[in-house]
Amino acid sequence: MAGSAAAGSAAGFGRFTHALVRGIPASLATEALRTAAGGADVDADRARREHHAYVEVLRDRLGLRVVQLPADEDLPDCVFVEDAAVVCGDTALITRPGARSRRTETVAMKSALEELGLNIVEMTDEDATLDGGDVLFTGLEFFVGLSKRTNQKGAEILAEAFKDYAVSTVPVLEGLHLKSFCSMGGPGLIIVGSSEPAQKALKIMQQMSDHHYDKLTVPDDLAANCIYMNLPDKGHVLLHCTPDEFPDSAKVFEKLKDHMLIPVSNMEKVKVDGALTCCSVLVNKTAHI
Repeated sequence: MAGSAAAGSAAGFGRFTHALVRGIPASLATEALRTAAGGADVDADRARREHHAYVEVLRDRLGLRVVQLPADEDLPDCVFVEDAAVVCGDTALITRPGARSRRTETVAMKSALEELGLNIVEMTDEDATLDGGDVLFTGLEFFVGLSKRTNQKGAEILAEAFKDYAVSTVPVLEGLHLKSFCSMGGPGLIIVGSSEPAQKALKIMQQMSDHHYDKLTVPDDLAANCIYMNLPDKGHVLLHCTPDEFPDSAKVFEKLKDHMLIPVSNMEKVKVDGALTCCSVLVNKTAHI
């Protein structure tokens, strides 16, 4: 592990200047992939209102420059941009999503990241799959969930793209992605669901790491998916579930006294496995780019 680059990134963990998002197609309601058959119907208009509020938080409340890509009716899952790219520092890895129907979502993402001047690495190996939702970056290292959507080859290509960091794999036995039940809540803090599979996955991560991580356990696995940022003039920021969605979990976040806590509704997109981190790709665009 190359210490200087890794240490520099750890010091700036959570700092972002730009957010890439994408519009919601009407096809989300009827054609988006979902792990649970026979789930509740998606209200596309309500999903758009929620997504608009999410984007407003990023742009107006937090001051990020938002790059909004248009919805594509032929890509019902395209709003979930996180799966199409992994960005760390000045490098963007364009992924190869595990679901065939989602593979061309990467085209618009690659173009937008090129416009921002990032160094683009493309995953072209036809044996590799990787969804960004399976990638947890802690500021010090990567954990990659091996799931129905991400395989070992995909994890190896990610390790090749980000050579400054250790990369460890974690089996995802339940849930769609690794970040379906965990996310970062700050430097050295992992937010994790209370289910047995979630707690087991965290234990594996702790055993494999050379670093110490504190944990904040929330009752609901889906509520453990949060967006952490550390922004100038704002400090520690956490976008998390609303009390309407997960009342018991929402109370747990109140323990984070040093954070600006921002509840963000995600009631519609969660019906098709969408979580808060799924809907943006965050970039820290440094001055020399």
